[in-house]
Amino acid sequence: MNRLGELERAVMDVLWARNEPMTVREVGKALADRDLAHTTVMTVLDRLAKKKVVDRAREGRAWRYSSAASRENYVTELMFDALGQTGDRDAALAAFVQSMDGQEAEALRRALAEAEQPRK
Repeated sequence: MNRLGELERAVMDVLWARNEPMTVREVGKALADRDLAHTTVMTVLDRLAKKKVVDRAREGRAWRYSSAASRENYVTELMFDALGQTGDRDAALAAFVQSMDGQEAEALRRALAEAEQPRK
């Protein structure tokens, strides 16, 4: 999975925050502080669709775009890709855990405890 560029991340932030399909115009309005051309927003959304980061569906003459996965799932895929690039996943995981602060370590402990619970 490819990492997103700065403008792609800004567009995805809009889609993740809205959590419903949006047109190019709606995304552009949400990014009004950036003063982007309509065609720039359209190009970014088209590239994200080709990367399969967003889904799009035709509505009349316009496309509506939505995130293909949640922000958390996207970041999870990035983490797995990064781990796959290491020669030693265990060492990479250990280094990651050692870099955590107390709150992050506690959140990880809770997540691990939940993962170990039998599924209902």
